[in-house]
Amino acid sequence: MTPYGKSFLGNHLSGDATAVLPMELASLTALGGTDRGRQRDHNEDSFGMNTQVNIRQTNHSKVVDGRGLYIVCDGMGGHAAGEVASKMAVETLEEFFAENWRKDFPDEETILKGILLANQNLFDVNQKNASSGSGRMGTTLVLMLVDKTKVAVAHVGYSRIYAISRKQGVQQLTIDHEVGQRAIQNGVDPKLAYARPDAYQLTQALGPHNNKYVQPDILFLELAEDSLFLLCSDGLCDNDLVEDHWETYLLPLLKSSQSLNKGMIRLIDFANNYNGHDNITAVFIRLKIRPKVNSQDW
Repeated sequence: MTPYGKSFLGNHLSGDATAVLPMELASLTALGGTDRGRQRDHNEDSFGMNTQVNIRQTNHSKVVDGRGLYIVCDGMGGHAAGEVASKMAVETLEEFFAENWRKDFPDEETILKGILLANQNLFDVNQKNASSGSGRMGTTLVLMLVDKTKVAVAHVGYSRIYAISRKQGVQQLTIDHEVGQRAIQNGVDPKLAYARPDAYQLTQALGPHNNKYVQPDILFLELAEDSLFLLCSDGLCDNDLVEDHWETYLLPLLKSSQSLNKGMIRLIDFANNYNGHDNITAVFIRLKIRPKVNSQDW
């Protein structure tokens, strides 16, 4: 994945000379949904969204300013504790960015500070309650920030963020923080890595441990193509659901004519039939972009 400052989805001119066209935001829409699933008696997932769009238009130009904060958390820690943890994490991050994202797009240091604050708040509750082992509440986290064509994604745990576009297809932007993936990154063959009994055990989450043990992955992107982002808990993406079925359930949603609400209902229904063993939560963010045209060119 390309770092911030380079194109996430290249838009190049043909011929010997290669140039990246300047792009601007044309529209930003988002929707979230959650379902208890077919085997759980309560929902420990939480999501939060805040989308702000301002359109300035004259007979000479139209400028769309859009930004948003999107969060999905999958809680854990025994009956009721998981949903408390996920809700606390979402609320902490919403409050943090309301105070710390007034103007400039948050940098890596700011995003890290917000995530560590959420972890510390949960850890403090665990310490106060003298919780230990499975009694300690915790949560995974996927976080996405949007400012026009700038995007930042961050995560802790094994909830995921996917990007879907016509040129690049589907891309998983997060790498699960679990034992199996850690083994793969250390050179172990994937089949052997996931043959071990603890392969799906989390290597980090928010809440169980102090900030020394939390190392979120943070990535910055610059968009150059219409894109749909999916933030989801593992109840949705388990068993390669997204990888095997994105063309049917996600790719059509790149079109503005396609209802995100109908798409969400369809995806969650499918996830319940395909998986259904866990809570299912998804957030869609659809960004339409266009070449930037100066007003004097009109």
